[in-house]
Amino acid sequence: MEYNAKEIERKWQDIWEENGEYEPKEDKSKPKKYILSMFPYPSGNIHMGHVRNYCISDAIARRFRKDGFNVLHPIGWDAFGMPAENAAIKHKTHPKNWTYANIDNMRKELYSLGFSFSRTRELATCDEEYSKWEQSLFIDMWNKGLIYRKKGYLNWCPNDKTVLANEQVVEGKCWRCDTPVVQKEMYQYYVKITDYAQELLEDLDKLEGKWPNQVLTMQRNWIGKSQGLQFAFKLEKPLETKEGVINSLEVFTTRADTIFGVSYCALAPEHPLVKALIAEGKMDKELREKILKMQNTPEKERAQQEKEGFSLHLNVIHPFSGERIPLWVANFVLMGYGSGAVMSVPAHDERDYDFASKYNLPIKQVIDSNNEPLPYTQEGILINSQNYNGMQSANAKEEIIKYFEKNSLGQAVTNYKLRDWGISRQRYWGTPIPLIHCENCGILPEKKENLPIRLPLDVVIDGEGNPLEKHPTFKQCKCPKCGKEALRESDTLDTFMESSWYFLRYTTPPSLRENEIFSKEDQEYWMDVDEYIGGIEHAILHLLYSRFFTKVLRDLGYTRSSEPFSHLLTQGMVTKEGAKMSKSKGNVVEPKEIIQKFGADTARLFILFAAPPVRELEWNDSALEGSYRFIKRLCAKVENIIKTQELPKVDTANLSKNEKLARKKVYEALKKSNETFSYEGGYSFNTMIAACMEALNALNDQDNKQIWSEGYFILLNILEPIIPHICWELSKEYFNLKNFTQVKVDEESLKEDEIKIALTVNGKLRGEINVAPNSSNDFILGLAKEQLKKWIEDKTIVKEIVVPNKLVNLVVK
Repeated sequence: MEYNAKEIERKWQDIWEENGEYEPKEDKSKPKKYILSMFPYPSGNIHMGHVRNYCISDAIARRFRKDGFNVLHPIGWDAFGMPAENAAIKHKTHPKNWTYANIDNMRKELYSLGFSFSRTRELATCDEEYSKWEQSLFIDMWNKGLIYRKKGYLNWCPNDKTVLANEQVVEGKCWRCDTPVVQKEMYQYYVKITDYAQELLEDLDKLEGKWPNQVLTMQRNWIGKSQGLQFAFKLEKPLETKEGVINSLEVFTTRADTIFGVSYCALAPEHPLVKALIAEGKMDKELREKILKMQNTPEKERAQQEKEGFSLHLNVIHPFSGERIPLWVANFVLMGYGSGAVMSVPAHDERDYDFASKYNLPIKQVIDSNNEPLPYTQEGILINSQNYNGMQSANAKEEIIKYFEKNSLGQAVTNYKLRDWGISRQRYWGTPIPLIHCENCGILPEKKENLPIRLPLDVVIDGEGNPLEKHPTFKQCKCPKCGKEALRESDTLDTFMESSWYFLRYTTPPSLRENEIFSKEDQEYWMDVDEYIGGIEHAILHLLYSRFFTKVLRDLGYTRSSEPFSHLLTQGMVTKEGAKMSKSKGNVVEPKEIIQKFGADTARLFILFAAPPVRELEWNDSALEGSYRFIKRLCAKVENIIKTQELPKVDTANLSKNEKLARKKVYEALKKSNETFSYEGGYSFNTMIAACMEALNALNDQDNKQIWSEGYFILLNILEPIIPHICWELSKEYFNLKNFTQVKVDEESLKEDEIKIALTVNGKLRGEINVAPNSSNDFILGLAKEQLKKWIEDKTIVKEIVVPNKLVNLVVK
């Protein structure tokens, strides 16, 4: 048969769509599998990263369908966000038009690869139907106290009058106009993810063995649980301000045992005490300008700078010694972590040591370092610590904390590095926040019956400020409580909000979507996601937010799930010439060009054969062509197949060596396939495909049509998840698709006619023999001694060792 990829692929894609082949079934008595890849941003064209991600999920989904599972395998579009606004400015188009045009194009490209997505479950997060339910969830979370408003520092471009994301700040300047970025304090909305910090941390234990260890470690570190002492240093002189008197500043430390080594306290430039000094005019102009410059440096950039600081010429009092401890502003202290103030112990902390060394601040050793150089950061025996000298760090921590609590100076607390999640954005293309500002009633949510709050289409997007803020009518509304004139919130939601619950929305059937956010019956049937596939770059934020959202929705009564994803597979990136594929590097391979030249099945086969899913995949043109040749070889000998609708029965009585080998290789491939399609098996498609290639080679070395037919019945079954179009074409022609069911491994075919036994004398290899698997030890020893005659003659055999099916060792002297 001549292989015509275009014709075959177009034919079967049309049939699959017309028959609704890949829609989840209503029958909930069947066992289910929910297979999901992270949904793409509609950037315009698919790239090889998309191809790899969806090839993996599609192969898994297809295999489970053949095994009798009811499969949900949906696709959607993470469609809001900043790139659409940037494109609107660049191409003078509307973000909505740009986004939906890209969705249409990418949908066409993805389906050209034969992916078995449910077409009826597709969603885009910019659809008003999706926004309606997201706004409803926002209101639920607001009413439950999980969302609040407070001031926070943001990257601000004074020229464009707009807030910038961290990635839009390049070397401290606006990416678009090159204006130096400043930190502007503005009201923001935050989600109280910290309320769930402990549960998020504890439940990682339940994912051991189901998620990659690297991801679990990254999340544990991001949550960052620490236990220690929280206390306040008293100011030497209280500071009077318009807001009141500041008497002290609060710090937290996990190393209470080093408290006698404190030689200075370091404050973030945004610390309330620093801001008060500036506001009250209690700081000279030069120092004020230096601190303001530090405030206006984004935190990400500060972290990469050399440590820098300025003395405030103020002191606090050490709670034990009564010493005066100087206060400094330092660029390495962040207001977003803890209280924005740290007790600095340079002898036992690398960061504190570097800063103290630069500014000639005292370095007081209080832990015996066993003559190791400072800073000594390990625990040990206390020295120079008054009554605590000679105590081990662990005991000293406990005793020092007891002292603070007994004297009402501080308390033992548990802290987390995890901060509340800032969810508001000052831009147009996002979900409008459903809040209303009323002079009489304050901030309150819109009535749910008025949802969705729609984005106005008549906006001017020029990169200057938030278009919703400047729109003539969007903000005008009535207070839902008192009915008076009020103002609608003009901020929109962070796009991570949309991607934190989309997997639950997929479970709602199309017929129910308008009136229900989740169908209880469907959601309980489909959740949790059985296999989730995506890049390691989403290990923290997206996956953490999704876990958080699932727990919140559970507590709101929407789901019984506590974790969204049972198993997580993080696929490696696709590289070429040693670098990740990107247009800027000029090493991009366009999927549509491969499909045009070789066909979708070739692209799929290569991408799954070139490397295991979790490993990096290096592009290889010759391997791509090799995949194409394999499919052509698969088509070349179909005249040897006998048409049948059941597994052909092979007369195994008098098979030749090559015929036995062909059957053995086919069933080895089937066994490898069964091992491959499980999380524990690692979805190592490459070894499964290699086994199929070996089987095809073995089939080509014999002429028994029964064995050819049996071999193809099984091989097309195994390969359907990988190269579905050609497998459906051949299976329909020769087996009427009856081979797309579970096939049992014929264990007899895997048995060896002969096994090799290694022969050793005094542990040294001296030869080998072939024997039948069930040969007796006496028979094996007889053959072995005959074979080893020249090594044992004139010697005395002291010991005869037979290791079944492996070796014979004769000990002689």
